[in-house]
Amino acid sequence: MPQLTLVQAVTLGLQQEMERDDRVVVLGEDVGKNGGVFRATEGLQARFGEDRVVDTPLAESGIMGSAIGLAMAGMRPIPEIQFEGFLGPAYDQLVNHAARYRTRSRGAITVPLTVRVPVGGGIHAPELHSDSPESIYAHTPGLKVVMPSTPYDAKGLLISAIRDPDPVVFFEPKRIYRAFREEVPEEEYTIPIGEAKIVAEGTDLTIVSWGATVHQCMEAMDDLPEDVSVELIDLRTIYPIDVDTIAASVEKTGRCVIVHEAPKTAGMGAEIATLIQERCFLSLQAPVQRVTGFDTVMPYYKLELDYLPDAKRIGKAVAECLNY
Repeated sequence: MPQLTLVQAVTLGLQQEMERDDRVVVLGEDVGKNGGVFRATEGLQARFGEDRVVDTPLAESGIMGSAIGLAMAGMRPIPEIQFEGFLGPAYDQLVNHAARYRTRSRGAITVPLTVRVPVGGGIHAPELHSDSPESIYAHTPGLKVVMPSTPYDAKGLLISAIRDPDPVVFFEPKRIYRAFREEVPEEEYTIPIGEAKIVAEGTDLTIVSWGATVHQCMEAMDDLPEDVSVELIDLRTIYPIDVDTIAASVEKTGRCVIVHEAPKTAGMGAEIATLIQERCFLSLQAPVQRVTGFDTVMPYYKLELDYLPDAKRIGKAVAECLNY
């Protein structure tokens, strides 16, 4: 079984789905000859040709509109948006068209497209290249939103997204594209969209996170006293959210800390805290804590690491929650 990075797992998933289904096409800026800005599509144009791996003009709205048309015509397009900040120009097409066609057509037309988007900070990129906008798209009915934290999950979730009958926004945490390797099966497999993963079982407190910050949570857990038992949940799918797994854990532990990169206000942490309040109020032994980015524009690289949640901030929140 090969040891792959997250971006290599994405490439393998794309390759295998293109081999399995000739309706699968990739389109985006520099995805062909150059293999994409992060090289996730490297080698695919040489293997499948320019008709299935299409270099597009620098026009995100056009990329998304073309992908919607292809999907409505029966294809399985995978548009790549180079950085999450550039989803803005494609917002109208994605939110006002792709997300609504199933309802608009009373189920007669679906839009099976998978929008791949590198997301988040940590690589010293400039403005518009380091944001975490998952809550914006999770707030849009008709869209599914996915964010893996490991190479294994990236491949399985990507294949599920490509085979999904509706539009999926597939966020790829760019700072862990090549941060570590993991065994990834060569054969095809899927991971159901909408199912969270319990990374570590525990009884004293629940941590809920997703994407790159899952690894900062694991780092924080390594520094906790040996007699503290923490359950770590990797959400994997931002929407539809696996509230049953979260609720079952919090009903067991009575305490919860939510960790994400995005700004605090109206982030997914607020939604999860409310779901816990609705489902687990009588089980709570302490207020739900949030460790997040700050309510400011993502700073330039010298302050970038001060913005991102780290093990120290997570450990402090865990201690406060345990000692409440």
